[in-house]
Amino acid sequence: MKILLVEDEHKIASAVKRGLEIDSFAVDVEYDGDAGLAAALGDSYDLIILDRMLPGKEGVDVCRELRAAGHHEPILLLTAKDQVKDRVEGLNAGADDYLSKPFAYEELLARVRALLRRPQDVQSTVLAHEDLSLDTTTYEVRRAGQLIQLSRREFALLEYLLRNQGRIVSKDTIIGHVWNFDADILPNTVEVYVGYLRNKIDKPYPDSPALINTVRGYGYRLGNAA
Repeated sequence: MKILLVEDEHKIASAVKRGLEIDSFAVDVEYDGDAGLAAALGDSYDLIILDRMLPGKEGVDVCRELRAAGHHEPILLLTAKDQVKDRVEGLNAGADDYLSKPFAYEELLARVRALLRRPQDVQSTVLAHEDLSLDTTTYEVRRAGQLIQLSRREFALLEYLLRNQGRIVSKDTIIGHVWNFDADILPNTVEVYVGYLRNKIDKPYPDSPALINTVRGYGYRLGNAA
């Protein structure tokens, strides 16, 4: 899953980016409101973490303009302003949640996970298809009850496929949601990682149906058509 972080305090931005990447997210970072708005309008993100006080456009204004432009991705607003009126202003501008500074990374991660569950109406931390399951909090992947070890990138790819199960996703779409914007990724890199996943979740289970399907000329689909 791909996140845009807009935070002008470089130490905070670096620490949050590092933590989220360890937790299998792809993260792009911008340091002012104008650059953050341009990035959000110009690319596709699964979630935006937005500081309220930014150089250029303030976070509330960025949030308001994104909603006016028809963007519906979840927005988590970071704020040093802890007054009720400030939180209400952020929520009324279109933010889905807020987190007061200073914050613990564990709470930020929990809020990110909760927001990412909302659009897909997923009430559990476990994503599943047939006998395959992926736990977004413990990072355990199992098929037929057997634990499967995945790299962080493999985990991120499988999570994205599970969140879009039954839908065809193109290589470009996968790149846009699993890798950072500035990553030098080619379409055949997606093929390589899909191959890695098949070697772990499909090939060891020859008596079960293959879960990752290639739709020639279009991309990949986990499971049958929705």
